[in-house]
Amino acid sequence: MKFIFASDSFKGTLTCEDTIELLTRAADEVFEDVNCVGIPVADGGEGTVNAVLLAKGGQRIDVNVHGPLMDEVNAYYGMTSDGQVVMEMASASGLTLIEESRRNPLFTTSYGTGEMLRDALDRGYKDISIAIGGSATNDGGMGCLEALGVKFLDGQGNELAGRGENLERVKRIDMNGVHPELLKANITVMCDVTNPLCGDNGATIVYGPQKGATNDIVKRLEAGMMNYRDVIIKETGMNPDEIAGSGAAGGLGAALCLFCNGRMKSGIDTVLDLVDFDKKINGADYIITGEGCADEQSCYGKVMQGVGLRAQKQGIPVIGLCGMIKEGAQKLHDYGITTLLQTSDESTSFEDVIRNAKEYYYQGAFRMFKMIKEKRKTIY
Repeated sequence: MKFIFASDSFKGTLTCEDTIELLTRAADEVFEDVNCVGIPVADGGEGTVNAVLLAKGGQRIDVNVHGPLMDEVNAYYGMTSDGQVVMEMASASGLTLIEESRRNPLFTTSYGTGEMLRDALDRGYKDISIAIGGSATNDGGMGCLEALGVKFLDGQGNELAGRGENLERVKRIDMNGVHPELLKANITVMCDVTNPLCGDNGATIVYGPQKGATNDIVKRLEAGMMNYRDVIIKETGMNPDEIAGSGAAGGLGAALCLFCNGRMKSGIDTVLDLVDFDKKINGADYIITGEGCADEQSCYGKVMQGVGLRAQKQGIPVIGLCGMIKEGAQKLHDYGITTLLQTSDESTSFEDVIRNAKEYYYQGAFRMFKMIKEKRKTIY
């Protein structure tokens, strides 16, 4: 009997390593002969680097960079045992790096993300995947590109710092000093949103308020982003608004695709490819996945959807063991999740589930494996 354990973390309560440990313990108690294989996974958000390193082996590389307000922060990325690099831009330019009272996307920059990329390129790494969720920035990726040697110039030829407030002043983009290894690299952009750079569904109007922008700041930044877009069209002949996801991370998606030859890919699909998921699940009887709360959003680029679709291709049944199951979760059945189970019953309070998450998860896992064992008895 072979089980694959590939669950998302349960935010604030269980890591993906915790779920693997608890599932293994419960399976060993129920079955006399069982092969349990744990595969740490993430959807391209927080925890992606750690999940890939746990699954593949490798090392964490720490690097001091400039944070979103140009103060020094300690960022990190992972280098796997086979030379693949995986990054989270939030490590260098994330919203959580700034106190709420200091958040203002006029002044934040993605410069530190560019410094992380530059560090990897300086070390000779060519295969780089970068998750771009959780940003504090709305600079169109100018800061990131600036750190990689790109110059943004105003009408008088003065060099501009890569901040949101300078989007409106850009008149020319000078690529002559770009890092020599950048265009030789294979850069995958982990992104699960489709927002364009500008417009009602664009980077500024949709995400600017979450990053501290008032209505007046949103209007200024949107006008600046439209100017920036027009300069990009003039310089490259390509319209970033026609690229799905160009507005992700305050426009970093556009910068990575148009100036770094990056290609957009689903975060969970990127992670599953990095950890050789399809190969590792060969011959499995069941795959166990899950997340803290399954709902309709679980069908949009999340771990359960990604795992279910990969398993479906190989005809492997998938059980989603979740802390809570809410309205809309049943749509996961269309994505290869054959069964959904909850770790606690409806009478259990949310506070109790959070407080005793490990115990509830273990008990839910034990009941699940008993159910599988009894079902096999009736089949055979």
